[in-house]
Amino acid sequence: MSGLLNKTKLIQYFEKGIKKNSQQKIGTEHEKFILDKSSLLPLRYDEPNGIKDIFLELIKLGWKPIKEGEHNNIIGLVLNNQSISLEPAGQFELSGASLDNIHQTCDEITNHLQQMKKIASDYKFILLGIGVEPKLSLQDFTLMPKDRYSIMKNYMPTVGKHGQDMMQRTCSTQVNLDYCSEEDMIKKFRVMLSLESIGTAIFANSPFLEGKLSEYKSLRSLYWIETDKQRTGITPFVFNEDFNFETYVDYALDVPMYFIKRKNKYINLAGKSFRSFMNGELATLKNDVAIEEDWANHLSTLFPQVRLKQYLELRSMDACSWSQICGQPAFWTGLLYDTDCLDEVYAMISKWTHEDRFYLYNNVPKYGLDTVFKNTKVLDIAKKVLKISQKGLKKRERFSKDGYDESKYLEKVEANLNMGVSPADILIDQYKHQWKESVEPIYEEHIF
Repeated sequence: MSGLLNKTKLIQYFEKGIKKNSQQKIGTEHEKFILDKSSLLPLRYDEPNGIKDIFLELIKLGWKPIKEGEHNNIIGLVLNNQSISLEPAGQFELSGASLDNIHQTCDEITNHLQQMKKIASDYKFILLGIGVEPKLSLQDFTLMPKDRYSIMKNYMPTVGKHGQDMMQRTCSTQVNLDYCSEEDMIKKFRVMLSLESIGTAIFANSPFLEGKLSEYKSLRSLYWIETDKQRTGITPFVFNEDFNFETYVDYALDVPMYFIKRKNKYINLAGKSFRSFMNGELATLKNDVAIEEDWANHLSTLFPQVRLKQYLELRSMDACSWSQICGQPAFWTGLLYDTDCLDEVYAMISKWTHEDRFYLYNNVPKYGLDTVFKNTKVLDIAKKVLKISQKGLKKRERFSKDGYDESKYLEKVEANLNMGVSPADILIDQYKHQWKESVEPIYEEHIF
C-alpha cells in the first residue's frame, strides 16, 4: 500500500481478503502450556532446556527463527506457511497454514505435536492443552522477552482487572475462515458472533483456578470479559443494517493502540488512537506516518470474540486436548462453508436480540452447556447447531485417504453432547470423584 494511509485504503485492506468460493481456506491456531515435568512450573526463556533451547531444537528440524531486540532473542519460528509464536508467559502457539480441508489441518496439528512431544521427552517437559493453567498462581509465570508484552503488561491494569491473567495463564484455539464478498463477510461475522458462546460452551475447558474448582466452566472466557472492554467482547454494531468494511474500520480506528514497530523496535503508543496517528496528530510522532504494517499490527491487538483481518477469526474457544483440537475448526467450517447451512444458522440467529447475545456472552463462561436460554438450554442449541455443522461437512465431500469425510472430526463432540457434557464437565467430575479433589492427575492424564 503506497502513499499515506486514509480510510479508503484501510477499507481496501479488507477487500484484498476476498476469496473466490472455491478458494476459501481454513486456518487454525492452537496454544498449549509448556511445563517442567518435575516441578510443573512454566519453563523460563533462558534456563537450561528452557524455551530458547526448545526453539533451537525446532530449528534443527527445519524451522527458521524470528528474532527481536538488541539481544536477537528468538521469539518465533516459521516453516512452510506455518509459524510458532511465543505467547506472553511461554505458551507455544502454532499458527497453521491456510489449508483446504480438516484432514490437512489435523495432519498439521499431529505433525506439530509429535515434534513437540519428541523434544519434550528429551528435555523433560510436558504439554498441556487447557484454557487456564489448573494449579499455578500468577506469580509462578514470567514474561517472555518480547517488547510488545512489556507494553501490554503495563497498560492492561489500567483498563481491566484480568489482563495479566489472560496474558500469562490462559490458552485458546482460534479458527480463521475466509469470506468471498463484503456481503458474505457480514453474514459470516454475524453467525460467528452469535454462536461464539455456543462454541465456548461446547469446548469449555478451564474449570480450575489454583488447584480448586473456580465455579466457571470456562474461566478463560471470564478473564477476557474483564480484560479491556474497549477491545474485547461482542461488537454489537456488526448487527446494524449499515455494517460493512467501513464501519469496522471506524471501530478499529478508535480502539486504543498499543504500539508501532520501527527498525525492529516497539514505540509505546498505549492509549492513543490509530485515527490520530494516521492524521498526524500525535506530537511524539510528528515526523512519522502510518503505514500498512502499522494497520495490520493494530488490528492484531484488537481482541473481540470475532476479529476481522483479511479473514474472519473466531477467538472464543478454550484450548483443548489432542482429541478435541481438530473438532474445533471442523465445527465452524461445517457451519460457514456450505451455503445452505450458513443460511440455516443465519435464519436461526437473526431471531436473537443484542440482549440475547450479551446474555449468552456473560453467562456461558459460568454455566456452559447448562446455561438457560429462551426456555431451553444451551446444550439443546449446541446439539442442533452440531447437526447443521455435520451436514455442512458431509456436503463438502472432502475425503481422507481412508475414505471418511470431515464430519468424522465431530464424533467426539457429538459423543460429549449426547452425554450433556463439555471437556470442563468431564474434568469437574474427575476432580470430584476419581481425583479426590486434586488437580495433580491432570498433569498425567490430560497432557499431549
